Amino acid sequence: MTSIRQQVLTLYLSTSALDSRVLGWSLYDGAGSQAHTTGDSDSPPYETGLDALRDGWRLLQMPVLIPPYPGEEYSTSFMKYGFVFEKLEATGA
Repeated sequence: MTSIRQQVLTLYLSTSALDSRVLGWSLYDGAGSQAHTTGDSDSPPYETGLDALRDGWRLLQMPVLIPPYPGEEYSTSFMKYGFVFEKLEATGA
């Protein structure tokens, strides 16, 4: 019997544009076909978010663009350009 499981990919990009460079990422595999952990790769799974779309990932969420407060234009904080993607994978379970 085949069932469908979800894979979730979060890509943190350098800007709010999908074709900008990937700076950080995380991958979760509900299908259980791959086991990932933080820092298990030195290179991102894709160069851009657009590359992930071209490989079949479906975009679920784009970042909310919040303008910086006056005087905070050049401060650093969390990675604010996070995009969430999903793929559905068939399993034998």
